[in-house]
Amino acid sequence: MKNILIIEDDVPIGNLEEKALRKAGYSVSRAYSGTEALLLLNASKPDLVLLDLMLPGLDGEAVLQKIHDIPVLVVSARAGLDHKVKLLLDGAADYITKPFQMKELLARVAVQLRIHAADPATGAALPLTFGEITLYPDRRVITAGAGEVRLTRTEYAILKLLMQNPAQVVTRSVLLERISADTPDCTESSLKTHISHLRAKLRAPTGKDYIEAVWGIGFKMREQEEPRA
Repeated sequence: MKNILIIEDDVPIGNLEEKALRKAGYSVSRAYSGTEALLLLNASKPDLVLLDLMLPGLDGEAVLQKIHDIPVLVVSARAGLDHKVKLLLDGAADYITKPFQMKELLARVAVQLRIHAADPATGAALPLTFGEITLYPDRRVITAGAGEVRLTRTEYAILKLLMQNPAQVVTRSVLLERISADTPDCTESSLKTHISHLRAKLRAPTGKDYIEAVWGIGFKMREQEEPRA
């Protein structure tokens, strides 16, 4: 059973989160301040952290700096884009703004747990697969069709994000936000070029176009039709 640590000083909000998470099949631990959170983290390692920013004593941003190798979903009333981007660059895996729908919170938790799933035997991150494409996060290797495909750092980051969210349209702004820490060379003006090169590299060994542009919004993985009998 996956364990979620809720770091939230607002008791009613924490109670609602805990109730929903337990109902969804997770175990839950609680911390009500930044200092208490660090004590819990030193004692045991949860699978994911829900982190409020406005905490007594040590605030959420300071706590975030001390969390390593655990996905952190920031839950905050601060909605400014610049602040969100800063936290994502500082290590947060995702950011949800208060007030939020519990269904969305549970979906974001499930996505992060899927992204950070590891092989229980080796501890290595599990490969991502979509059609004939397999991405190995720990080795930064991509295979498509019968062989390995060489991608640039930016192309790899784009494909990884799209494969982590295979059923969703990933907007241009989210793409740029999420990959910026790994690929500072990718900009609004160059994103289309990176995507074009990536599509061509995947098309060469498979004969299929695995990435589709959703006009005016962003990009997503393209579902491939099953061959007819």
